[in-house]
Formats: sequence, structure tokens, C-alpha cells
Amino acid sequence: MPLFPTATEKRMPAPSLPLVNLVKVVAAQLILWHHFALYGPMSDVVNPLASSVSNWFLDYGPLAVQAFLAIGGFLAARSFLEKSGAFGMPELPRRLLQRYRRLIPLLASALLLAIVSAALARALIVHPTIPAPPTMLQLLAHLFLLQDIVGADALSAGVWYVAIDFQLFALFALVQSLSGRRAIVACATLATLSLFWLNRIPALDVWAPYFFGTYGLGVLACWVSGQARRGAWGVLLGVLVIAALAVEWRSRIAVGGAMALILAATGGHLTIKMTARRMIEALAEQSYALFLVHYPVLLAVGAVVHRLWPFDPFANVAGLVAAWVCSLVLSWGLFQAVEARRTRWQGVEKRGDASF
Repeated sequence: MPLFPTATEKRMPAPSLPLVNLVKVVAAQLILWHHFALYGPMSDVVNPLASSVSNWFLDYGPLAVQAFLAIGGFLAARSFLEKSGAFGMPELPRRLLQRYRRLIPLLASALLLAIVSAALARALIVHPTIPAPPTMLQLLAHLFLLQDIVGADALSAGVWYVAIDFQLFALFALVQSLSGRRAIVACATLATLSLFWLNRIPALDVWAPYFFGTYGLGVLACWVSGQARRGAWGVLLGVLVIAALAVEWRSRIAVGGAMALILAATGGHLTIKMTARRMIEALAEQSYALFLVHYPVLLAVGAVVHRLWPFDPFANVAGLVAAWVCSLVLSWGLFQAVEARRTRWQGVEKRGDASF
């Protein structure tokens, strides 16, 4: 049998998951403010004035990625179940192409925006965090999600995660194509190898196996959440996380493991008032767009503020707030223009299997 029961044996409900959506919203904001504290001339002025806040985002903001990894595995597993569970190896290329076509439209739009924003910034100011004009090979590497593998300079912050997300989905899809209980054994084995060995080799951080520990915990959390003996399996999942941390403490594994355990215990559900639930769901839908567009916005706004008020603390704080608001507005517009329109035109389902 497949990693999860087939559609004739069990089908999970399709409604959105409030807890997952809430974590997406919060994690996306943490990553945004981590980049705002890290890049651009405005951070050079503001960080010394609010060093404790800036240092907190610099130190802990990246850990939000681990929540996305666990959620990505959980939602990928859930999506495979909703779409009928098992599939054969010949169907793997179609699944991967479908996944690629979901990621690329927003990524390509954001890359174009990043190129334009970087050109504007270079025309106004000089700063080491402004990307150089892209070469054609560099752009192609980004569009094919190979930029880190071939050593191409990133055109925007965070695009590395899109490539890793695709690799992780491909690796899980390959595992899911196995028959019998070999699928779940293979997933657990890969996650264990990553947690205890591969995730401790920094040179591997451009490849999916480095991150599959947390992603695989999310997959296993989805499986645990559907079991009758959820508590017992959840304890075993917790023991795996604790053992990995005992071998070597890693904050990223602690956060990702905690997220997976919460998903295993709750199934991603959370009681929230309907009004707040709808607002959180709307923000969660555009979290991928926000992840992609906030850096180009930061480039453009930071260049203008630095050109006009290079050393004014108030102007630079206001610039960061303006960049945040513009990022939210632009991500909503980009989502509506690209992803929502694509969904309507092609008649496909909402993005149910992405970590964003």
C-alpha cells in the first residue's frame, strides 16, 4: 500500500487548516523582518538605534524557515492523500511538472520585479547588498531552480527556498511512488539519516537531503495525525526529535521538530472565530507572494530613502514601515494577478501542497 491509505480506504477532508495558516502568516512576517534587518541601507541606520529588536530578528527570524519545512512536508503528504494517495513511477514526471508550474509564475514575476528594483537602486545609490545586473545564464539558473547548485549569485533574498521546496517535493514524490509499507519506511529512514547525519554537513545545504529531516518529520506528522493510536506514534516521533538533538543541538531542528509534533497532535486544526479565520486564510494564501516580493520592495524603497535622507533615523524607520506595507499590498496584488487568475483559468485547486 502507499505511504498513506488510498482514496477508497480513507480521504482526508479538504477544508483549510487554521493552525497551518496562522503559522504561515507569522513565519512569513518573521522572515520578512529578518531580511529587513539584514539587507539594505535603511537597516544600517536603524539597527544601531534598536539593536535588541534587530538582533532578535537577525538571530531568530531564520528559524521560521523550519516551520515552513515541517508544514511543507505535512501539506505535501496531505495533498497526495486528497488526490487519491498512490501513483505509479510513470506518473512522477507529471506530478513534478505540475509542481514546477505552480511555483514558477510567481517566482518569474518576482524575479522581474527584483531586476527592475535593483536597476533603480543602482541608479540612485551604491550599496553592497544591491545585486549586479543579471546575466542570461544567471536568470536561466533561477528559472530552473538551479542557482545555488551552479553557484550563481542570487537575484533576490529567499529564492533558495523555492528551489529546496521543489527538491523536497520531488524526493517525497519519489518515496510516495513506492508500493507497500516500503514508502513509510523509506520516508522515516531518509528523515532519520538527515537528522542524525546529513543535516550536520553544511556543504550539503543546497540539496534536499540536508533539509529532509524537518520536511520528513512533517510528512510523518501527517501520517501520525491520521492513526488511531496517535498518542503512541506521537511519542515515537518526539523520541526521534529528542535523540537527534542529543547527538547535536540545533535550534533549527528543535523548531522544526516542535512544529511537526504540534501538527501530529492537532492535524493542523485550531478553533478560531470565523472572521479571524477568513482573514488569516487570506493572508496565508499570499504568503508565497510576500516571501518573493518583499526584498525587491526593500531595495526600491531603501534606495529612495537613502538618496533623500541617508542619515535621518525617523525617515529610515518610516521607510522600513512603508516597505512592509508596500510588500503586503504588492503581494496581494501579485497573488490576485498571477496565482488566483491561473487557478480560475486552469480550473485547478488552491495551493494545498505547498509550504507557503
